[in-house]
Amino acid sequence: MKHQCIIRLLYSSGLRRGELLNLKISNIDGKRMTVRVNQGKGKNDRYSILSEKLLLKLRLYYKQYKPVYYLFEGKKGQQYSGSSVRQIVAKAAKSANIRKAVRPHMLRHSFATHLLESGTDLRHIQILLGHNTEIYTHVATDTFKTIKNPLDCI
Repeated sequence: MKHQCIIRLLYSSGLRRGELLNLKISNIDGKRMTVRVNQGKGKNDRYSILSEKLLLKLRLYYKQYKPVYYLFEGKKGQQYSGSSVRQIVAKAAKSANIRKAVRPHMLRHSFATHLLESGTDLRHIQILLGHNTEIYTHVATDTFKTIKNPLDCI
């Protein structure tokens, strides 16, 4: 269950591995269907979208694992390791008979690619990924509700 949630969150929210590892329980907003990324790359905060399918899994995960501080913990209250996430993704790829070496960051690329292919505005994708090159461009998080999460399309 934990491994499924990790893989699905990396893909469906376009998170970097380090961003996933730093998530707190409070970063998941099931009402607004967003994931808050605090101090991502470049020390910037941002929001990404949350899959409805994943939210159901995360609720089951929470009941089963009862994380204390981080959303994904190794030992109670301690951050899950980056190498464990790498191994989870590699093992899942192998189980799916994918011969190519698959890394967590490839799920982020797939998230962006699938959003672009489904017609999502490039500027919205940039904001979801944290690529905020235009300082004065603002996109309200309410507009994220109009973006169909790629995981929910599967």
